[in-house]
Amino acid sequence: MGYDTDQVDLLVRRIEGTLGRGAPEGEPVTADEIRDARFRTRLGGYNEVAVDFALEAFIVAIETRPTGTDGRPLVPARRTAPEKPEQSEQSEQPEEPERGEHGEHGEHGEHEDHEEHAARVERVAFRPGRLGMGYNEDEVDDFLDRIVATLRGTTDTPLTPGDVREARFATVMLRPGYAIGDVDEFLDELADVMEPRPAAEASGPRPAGDAPEPRPAGEAPESR
Repeated sequence: MGYDTDQVDLLVRRIEGTLGRGAPEGEPVTADEIRDARFRTRLGGYNEVAVDFALEAFIVAIETRPTGTDGRPLVPARRTAPEKPEQSEQSEQPEEPERGEHGEHGEHGEHEDHEEHAARVERVAFRPGRLGMGYNEDEVDDFLDRIVATLRGTTDTPLTPGDVREARFATVMLRPGYAIGDVDEFLDELADVMEPRPAAEASGPRPAGDAPEPRPAGEAPESR
């Protein structure tokens, strides 16, 4: 005997919608509503202790998430992009280096970096979810395949860093699933890797043999 799977799944979908992990279903769920939830019991149902532990974790997530007056989360995204420092309007924009030896070196280095991270994605192994709750493995695996294709340039519909940060996956209970925190942290790192590199960084270090900048006419050399 265990909790009715249909009733538990319906509540979990509503919780995911409230947390911004899926499409909203009905009114947002409150922590008190989760505490007061009661389920029928039936043969082949979910393990009651495991469900109760999972719901306790959901209660913490609901109570610690900022909400608006309508009870919905203020920030629907699970992760946010790192803030970029504002640039003064009067600051000079760095000149983009001409395509040449340095530019080719930068492109080659960036390609090697992307291949290295693509191989890393293929090798990653996430821990199983805690308390019988985690991200749907098939959805995560399919999304990682799209990231690999993007890094290797083998897709006509590449993902952007924003796509990676805003990815959503269904939460599974009492079935194999990936640890939510591990997946979120890994995707955050990949999104940073996929950000366009500054032109100066992509051009690589200045070769030791480069000549120094010419001294303005009439300026005396520095004394030793």
